[in-house]
Amino acid sequence: MKSKTAPANLRPPRRSHARALLSVALATALGALAPASPAQNNLNATSLPTLGDTAREDLSPVLERRLGEEIMRDIKRDHDFLDDDPILEYLNEFGSGLVASYPGARGETNADYYFFAVRDPMLNAFALPGGFIAVHSALLLAAQSESELASVMSHEIGHVAQRHIARMLGQQKQDALIPLAAMILAALASKGGSDAAIGVFMGGQGLQIQRQLNFSRDAEREADRIGFQIMGAGGYDTSGMVAFFGRMQAASRVYSDLMPAYLRSHPLTSERISDIQARIREIPYRQRVDSLEFHLVRARARVLQDESTQGRVEAAAFFDAQLTQQSRQQQAGAQYGLAYLALKKGELAKAQGWLDKARGTMRPAEGAVFSTGQASSDGAAMFASMALEIKLAAGQPASVKQQALKDAEQAHLRYPLSRGIARQYADAMIVNGKLDDAARFLRDQAQLYREEPKLHELLAKTYAAQGKIALQHLALAESYALSGGMLAALDQLTIARKASDASFYDMAVIDARERELQARRREEMKDAKK
Repeated sequence: MKSKTAPANLRPPRRSHARALLSVALATALGALAPASPAQNNLNATSLPTLGDTAREDLSPVLERRLGEEIMRDIKRDHDFLDDDPILEYLNEFGSGLVASYPGARGETNADYYFFAVRDPMLNAFALPGGFIAVHSALLLAAQSESELASVMSHEIGHVAQRHIARMLGQQKQDALIPLAAMILAALASKGGSDAAIGVFMGGQGLQIQRQLNFSRDAEREADRIGFQIMGAGGYDTSGMVAFFGRMQAASRVYSDLMPAYLRSHPLTSERISDIQARIREIPYRQRVDSLEFHLVRARARVLQDESTQGRVEAAAFFDAQLTQQSRQQQAGAQYGLAYLALKKGELAKAQGWLDKARGTMRPAEGAVFSTGQASSDGAAMFASMALEIKLAAGQPASVKQQALKDAEQAHLRYPLSRGIARQYADAMIVNGKLDDAARFLRDQAQLYREEPKLHELLAKTYAAQGKIALQHLALAESYALSGGMLAALDQLTIARKASDASFYDMAVIDARERELQARRREEMKDAKK
């Protein structure tokens, strides 16, 4: 049950300690969990590699990425992974903009970044090996501007760019990382929140690994420096870094037993704050106007963070209060949030009404230009996606679903890079019985986006509606394989082989794919035994 005294963004987590273990063990959670003694600091100073020194045996980029991908597969199967297209698209567009603004952001390995959100009431963010960066939903809600969000994400990008995880793990034999990944995956899979998971982690090998992963404060300062440069290059207000961390520190003083996880894993010393402030004084103030998408995404995150009855009541109350704000963006965000709440409740007419109000609130601002030269955002892509969500919802009459197909086609033409809208277009074709068109479109999409399991899920749905059993299970096999479920994928291939409509060509594809997946599984099992 939620606390009645602590603020929502400081409430203790409701479920397992798995994510906390992950943040400590593999996130770029640099620094000890508690202030180290002088003796410990001296020990760290002598055992840590010199940052920036390339003459070390770092964790190889290939193994670093593989380790991150292995953990990500498990995270994506977790209920608290926010598998929400608008949120994922916003975070990746926002994060990619930060990376693109600073030439050194990809580091020596040319890291391929992926940004995502997890449902968690603790203020935290973390990076995994290989460029995977997570933001907790509570932190997304606590950020009062895009500059504050940029301060956290840029800091995490700094850790990845400087390969802090790889440099610490590189001191160990690389084959020891496979048991490390297995331990963390086991922690993530623990749903009960028992102390046994912590006991395993803290005992024996777990304690040794934890000590090895206690990064130096120099690494934190290095991430601050890189993050600060990324923020500046991206055109964000660099004072947002101090403002956001300062609010978290103030909250931790009021609720000492509920210190934000980000401050525990990224200890913000007075020295670091002073260093950031000194850097801020050296550059002119730059105003940054937030995009409307920032407010819309936060509204979705607020609804998704707690989907219980009480959580929805609290979200509605928050949006009602937000409607009284003077800012059009705040008002539109509240109206969008109320539309999403109504959609979640199945109140489709009410959802459409609130969405229309949100669009109307922002319409006068279309094309406006602020003094900073930044064009006003109208959130059109997110509004279009929400409109399709409503029209394609269960219970809509055939006429509305037919209109959804027309709208989805136009939306896809207008926003061809939106993965969410592309899948909504496919779904609209399926719902309206345009199965051949849907299959053709999804096959083309799967060729363009080979690592997207959702496309194969929709393709399986299309084949099922067409009665093509062998192709249905072939598509499911691809979806499971991309999600890391090798055994499930092999099972689907077995079912496909037994299907009465499997052609000679289908059988050849099944046999070839089965050999490939079995080889991958043998390799995984071999790695697991190391």
